[in-house]
Amino acid sequence: MSDFYLKVGDSVTFSKTVSESDVYLFAGITGDFAPNHVDEEFMKHTKYGKRIAHGALMIGYMSTASSKIIEKSEHGNSGKETPVSLGYDRIRFLEAVCIGDTITVTYKVKEIDVMKRRSVSSIVITNQNGKEVTIATHILKWVAAA
Repeated sequence: MSDFYLKVGDSVTFSKTVSESDVYLFAGITGDFAPNHVDEEFMKHTKYGKRIAHGALMIGYMSTASSKIIEKSEHGNSGKETPVSLGYDRIRFLEAVCIGDTITVTYKVKEIDVMKRRSVSSIVITNQNGKEVTIATHILKWVAAA
């Protein structure tokens, strides 16, 4: 095994069509029933013309990609360290994601800090047209077992 579980350039992708049930279940879990997400008639009279998914739902999809990079890493089931998220930085919602859009999350390791036991990765979410809709930076930390 190398000095760290990941290396610069490691990447994963995750694709999903955002369904109406995704948006409604997320609204129910979070309590965010804003008309942007659940009121088709209201949204018909806006620039978007239809309901849009929650930005925080996109962050949830980023978390899926984070889990996938951990699965791909040399982490295995060693039990020596547990990878945990330290957070998402510089999150930007560049374009609306609508119900029925198919998004692809690309998670790519950009930096490794072996001493701090951290990796920093870029996350880009694109829609079915290849347009960037959400971007962020993610920090993973490997925490030593007790």
